[in-house]
Amino acid sequence: MIDAWIVFLLLLLAPVVSSIPIVLAYKSKEWTEKLPYLSVFGIFISVLMSLYIFFTFPKELPASQFAYPWIPDLGINIVLITDYLARYMGVVTALIAFFIAVYGLDYMKGDYRPSWYWFFFNLFTASMLLVVYSDNLFLLFVGWEGLGAASWGLIGHWFRDDDDIAYVGKAGRKVGPLELSWPPSFGGWRAISTIRFGDVPMFFAIAAIWVLTGNLNISEIDWGSLFMGIGAAGTIILMLCFLMGLFTKSAQVPFSEWLMTAMTGPTTVSALLHSATMVAAGAFVFLKVTWYIEPWHLHGVPGLEVVYTVVLFVGLLSGLYGALAGSGMLERKVLLAASTMSSIGLMFAAGAASFWIHEEIAGINLALLVGFWYMAVHAFAKASLFLVAGHLIHATHSRFCCGGLEFAKRMKTPFIATIIATTFLVGMPPLTAYWVKSAMDEVMELLWHEHHMLIPIILLILTSLIYSAIMARFLSLNFVRGEKPEHEHLEGGGLMKLGYTMMVSVLFILLYLIFTNAETEAFVHAGYASVSFAVGAGALIAYVLAVYVPRLKVFSRVPGTFFNDRMYLPFLNDYIVPKTGFFISRVVQNYGNRGIDGFFNTRVIPGLFGIISRGIRAIQTGYLKSYVKIVLGLVMVFLVIASLWGLGL
Repeated sequence: MIDAWIVFLLLLLAPVVSSIPIVLAYKSKEWTEKLPYLSVFGIFISVLMSLYIFFTFPKELPASQFAYPWIPDLGINIVLITDYLARYMGVVTALIAFFIAVYGLDYMKGDYRPSWYWFFFNLFTASMLLVVYSDNLFLLFVGWEGLGAASWGLIGHWFRDDDDIAYVGKAGRKVGPLELSWPPSFGGWRAISTIRFGDVPMFFAIAAIWVLTGNLNISEIDWGSLFMGIGAAGTIILMLCFLMGLFTKSAQVPFSEWLMTAMTGPTTVSALLHSATMVAAGAFVFLKVTWYIEPWHLHGVPGLEVVYTVVLFVGLLSGLYGALAGSGMLERKVLLAASTMSSIGLMFAAGAASFWIHEEIAGINLALLVGFWYMAVHAFAKASLFLVAGHLIHATHSRFCCGGLEFAKRMKTPFIATIIATTFLVGMPPLTAYWVKSAMDEVMELLWHEHHMLIPIILLILTSLIYSAIMARFLSLNFVRGEKPEHEHLEGGGLMKLGYTMMVSVLFILLYLIFTNAETEAFVHAGYASVSFAVGAGALIAYVLAVYVPRLKVFSRVPGTFFNDRMYLPFLNDYIVPKTGFFISRVVQNYGNRGIDGFFNTRVIPGLFGIISRGIRAIQTGYLKSYVKIVLGLVMVFLVIASLWGLGL
C-alpha cells in the first residue's frame, strides 16, 4: 500500500502544480496552447488517487483518520478522513472535474487568458477536494476560501465585458429602476461579495467551536456536550452563524442571485460550479457535519430542533423557488442554474430531515443517504446538461434556447445526451433519480405520518413536478419545439462531445450501484411504494407535457415574465440592499462621523479642556496669600473626609 500522505499530496497538489507551467508561460501563445494538456493530466492524477482511496483506504473510525501536526500549540492539525462521504464524494469531484477539463480543451481553445483560466480551474478542483477530505474545520475552511477565490477568478474570467454572449439578462431591458442585464465582471464581484457575507459568521462559528471544545476535528467533537453547555440560544446562534456560510455558498434563498449571474463565466466553470464544487460544497458540508452531530440522538438538546427546522424549510422553499424561476427562463445556462438551486435545496431538506428520522440502512441514517445520493446523481446529470449547453452556445452563437427537430438531427450526440441526463434526473420510473427521489418521498412521508409535518411532503411533490417540467423545457426549447437558430456552426467539438458523453454514461453506473449496494436497498424498496410510483408517474406526465408545450402563452404576452425575472429577487440584491447600505453610510457620515468629530475634535472635549485651562489660569494670580488659601482649603476638605470615614458614614 502506498504511504497515505503521498496519496493525499498527489491528490491535492497535482492539479495546482500541473497548472503552474502554463501560468509561467503566459506570454507565450505557443506554450499556452500546449500546456493545458498538462493541467488536465494533473486532474487525472487526482482521479487515480481518489479511486485508490476509495478501494484501499479504511472507512471506519479511527482507522480512516489521518493526522499530521500543523499548529500544535493551538491544537490545530492537518486531519484528513476517508469515511463514507469523503470516499464517494472524492471520486465524484475528481471524475467530474476531469471530464469537464477534457471538454475544456476544445471549449477554451483560443481564449485570451488561458493561463488565468487553467490555474483557477485546477485550484477550484483542489480546493473542493480539500473540503471533501478534511476532518479539521480550520483546514476545511482553507479549502472553503480557496473555492471562493477561484470562483471569483473564473466567473469573472471574461472581465472585458466585450461580448454579449457572456452576459446574463437582456441588455437595455429594465423593470422599474433596475436594468436586468449583468456583465461577467459584475458576476465575479457579486459571487465573492455574497459568499463573503456568509463566510465571516461561519469563521466566527468555527472559532467559537475551538474556544468552547478545544477541538476542531468534526468526527471527534462532542457535539451534544457542546450544545448542552451553551444552551438553546447559544446553539441556535452558533449553528445559524455556521449555516450562513453554507447557505450563501449553496445559493439558498435569499442568497441565490449570485448563482444566476455567475453564468457569465465560461460554461466549463458553470458545469463544475453546479455539479461537484462550490454550490454542492455547502450542502456537502451540512451532510458531513450532521453525519457526526447525529441529531436524531439529540432530541433532548434545546435549540437543535429549531436549527434543523430552519434548514428543512430554507431547503424546501429554495427548491420550490428555483423550480418556479426555471419555468420562465429562456437563457440556457440560467435555466439550468435555477434548477441547480432547486436540487441543492432538496439536498439540504433531506439532510435536515435526519433530525426526526431514526431509520438506518447499513448503519447510516436514511435521510443523510438520500441527500448524498441525490447529490451524486444530480452532479453527473447537471454537469452533462451544462456541457451540452456550452456546445449549443458554440454551435448557435446564442445563450438563449433555440433549436428544433431539424437542428436535433444535425446535433444527435448532444440531443441524446440531453434526453438521458434530463430523464435520469427528474425522478421518472425506472431511471436513476427515481429510486433516490422515491426514498426522499419516503423520508418526507415519515415526517408526515410520525411527526405530523405535512408541509414538507407537499412542497417536495410540487417542486418535483415543476422540476420535471423545466428539465423537459430545456430539452424542448433546444431540440424539439424551439425557434430556428440564426447561426449554426456545427463543425468540430470532438472533445466537447467526449466530455459530456463520458459524463452522462456515469448515470448508468450509478443506477447499477443503487441496485447492488447494501446501503441503497431501501431506495429500491421505496421505489415500489404506491406514493413514490404516483409521484414518479406525475413527473413523467409533467415531462411529456412540457416537451410538447415548453412555453405557456400567458407567459409570452410580455417581454419577460414574473418567473423569468426570478420573482424580482434581483431587486433585493441590486436595489434594496445597496440603497439601504448607502443610506446607512450617509447617516454614519453625516451624523455619526460628525458627532464623533464634534465630541473629540471640535466641541465637547476641546470645550472641556478650555474650561479646565481657564480655571487653572484663574487661580494662577502670583500672590502667596492665594496659594495658602487654596492649600488650607484642600487640607480642610481632606480632614472632613477623614472624619466622616472614621465615623463610618
